Amino acid sequence: MADFTFHGLSALTLLAFVLHIAGGSIGLASGTVAALAAKGGRLHRAAGNIFFWSMSVMALSALYLGFVRPGQLVNVFISIFAFYLIATGWLAVRRAPGVIGTMEKIAAVVAVLLCAPFLLLSFELLTGMKPFFHSAVALEGPVLIAILGFTTVLTIAALGDLKVLWIGGSAGAPRIARHLWRMCFGLTLATGSAFTNGFARFLPGPYHVPTAFFLPQFLPLALLVFWMIRVRLTRWYSEPMEAQ
Repeated sequence: MADFTFHGLSALTLLAFVLHIAGGSIGLASGTVAALAAKGGRLHRAAGNIFFWSMSVMALSALYLGFVRPGQLVNVFISIFAFYLIATGWLAVRRAPGVIGTMEKIAAVVAVLLCAPFLLLSFELLTGMKPFFHSAVALEGPVLIAILGFTTVLTIAALGDLKVLWIGGSAGAPRIARHLWRMCFGLTLATGSAFTNGFARFLPGPYHVPTAFFLPQFLPLALLVFWMIRVRLTRWYSEPMEAQ
């Protein structure tokens, strides 16, 4: 997510980098455990809580770095997007079924407001227009695909939030699906950031991302598809899962 260049940094910015890397590393490990553990069990809940807090640290530190580092404005939006996803996914099972509160209303507003710049940027990139901001990273190739993917996911999430507000909460399979897909996509973001923006920088020579480094992030996406099919098309979910 953030650009890891440490020369000439202020103490606060260096601390933000450390928190970003630490939060992302813990988030990647705990998210993997939560994804593989039995859903609704003690290990799943503990790992999920660690994943939420560590990803929050990663996203909020990336938000700061996006403001203070030149050419990193896109990371401001992506960090808010990441925090929004894992916060709403975590809240989905913390909130009682069929209940909404202030946080759900705030989340819906954030999702709608985030949609605007992503939709505008996607339109500009697809039509060949000049982006409305300067980016230190070329907005093409895999980066373009990522931006279009974020736009699609964010639009789906915003519509889901508006639906939850309209019907007054979620329960049963929709509630569990809301939790699982948002957390799985948050894990996808952590995996993508680790391999394409973290581990790739340790390779010899100029910074580059081998094609193989894009593959790990498809594993949590595959889990997302699996759980969406299992939750939405079967009666798999149970009361213990409902009571997290």
